[in-house]
Amino acid sequence: MATSLFAGERPDRLEEACAVFGVYAPGEDVARLTCFGLQALQHRGQESAGIAVGDGETILIHKDLGLVDQVFDEEALAHLKGDIAIGHTRYSTAGGGGWKEAQPHVSAIDDEIIALAHNGTLVDTVPQRAWLANEGVQLYGHTDSEVAARTIGVDTRRTGHIRGGIRLMMQQLHGAYAIVLATPTALYAFRDAHGIRPLSLGKLPDDRGWVVASETCGLDAVGAQFVRDVEPGEIVKVSAAGLESEQGMQPGKRAFCIFEYVYFARPDSVLDGEVVYHARRRMGRVLAREAPVEADMVLGVPDSGVPPALGYAEESGIPYGDGIVKNRYVGRTFIQPTQEMRQMGIRIKLNPLPSMIRGKRIVVIDDSIVRGNTSKKLVEMLRDAGAVEVHLRIVSPEVMWPCFYGIDTDTQDQLISANLPHDEVCRYIGCDSLAFISLEGLHEAVESDHDGYCDACFSGEYPVAIPERLQRKAFLEISA
Repeated sequence: MATSLFAGERPDRLEEACAVFGVYAPGEDVARLTCFGLQALQHRGQESAGIAVGDGETILIHKDLGLVDQVFDEEALAHLKGDIAIGHTRYSTAGGGGWKEAQPHVSAIDDEIIALAHNGTLVDTVPQRAWLANEGVQLYGHTDSEVAARTIGVDTRRTGHIRGGIRLMMQQLHGAYAIVLATPTALYAFRDAHGIRPLSLGKLPDDRGWVVASETCGLDAVGAQFVRDVEPGEIVKVSAAGLESEQGMQPGKRAFCIFEYVYFARPDSVLDGEVVYHARRRMGRVLAREAPVEADMVLGVPDSGVPPALGYAEESGIPYGDGIVKNRYVGRTFIQPTQEMRQMGIRIKLNPLPSMIRGKRIVVIDDSIVRGNTSKKLVEMLRDAGAVEVHLRIVSPEVMWPCFYGIDTDTQDQLISANLPHDEVCRYIGCDSLAFISLEGLHEAVESDHDGYCDACFSGEYPVAIPERLQRKAFLEISA
């Protein structure tokens, strides 16, 4: 489904918060490697990008609003020289945008500068902010990433070393996080105890260095060989002493975000041993068995809907067709739109092919429905292109619950399926039939090395407890 086009709009889909990348490679152009890695991970965040480099004495940083290739040019990269680099691309939720919130976040621990980049969301930082204030720490922004960095600073002073500070932070702060941290001389990577957000570890050829990235496609972009995932609760350190690992905290019940397979991750990435493309194709086959329909053609909404559409076509025997064209050269824009531009925004990204669609009964495969507005516009476009029937099939279950772990759905009243019965959702969108994959079917389609997933946005079962204060704000009264 098309995301929002204009700054400040809430997208009609679940949106990931960020990507992180880190490299330790003495003698290499680590800033350029990080830039390439971030370009491979651009799909995870398009609002801002940044790179911080450790040169043995201090941290150098460059960050700004925009896509990676808008933020970095030869001049910017030329000033980022060192042996260690971390990078970040950001998708902000409403109210959390702007240059000041761009990452990596830089702070000082006495005389040492550190930089931190974070993917995920800490569940409730209000008590921690109060604790930091009591410790005499002033916060300058609104991000939970700054809270994490400042907490590590306080705890490092107590323990005498960075890893001790990270360990204490992991015990104090709860939620979802995959974090990379750079000092002038070392790279750290660590992950929450449930492994909610992804983080992969790779090695450059000829022992030239180590790389961490939100997805394996980031490793591929710089020629690094995937070694393994950073484990839940693990702290990895890379320095002149080599790679060191320790368990920062006891792992909890595995709860990897299952929506990574549905939409967030690039199809060529490998998550927990599973190629995302193959998982999506199986989702389509499962959905064809669960929700068959008589039709003339199967279409996939680019890009995430295409692999499951191929699977649906294979299982159902209905021919697959390329009936929707995606403009791949438009991201989010900071140009203030008119109301007319807002209404036509989806057409800037997606456009149907009437010659393929006219006179046909079509099955349209998409990844999710959150608010329903873009699905409604898509169905209208397909009917205008001549479709005689539009049957919408979704390869995720109904999104019924808000996410508190780094996805842009903060209150239940935003979610159309939590507010309307199925037949009214179908009527609002305007399709002839509407069906979602079952939660059991989604789990069946994902064949990874473990069976522990976070599916809270579908089931309401949260692996990390949600404070009552947030529940009162986020949940509908009937569900609280």
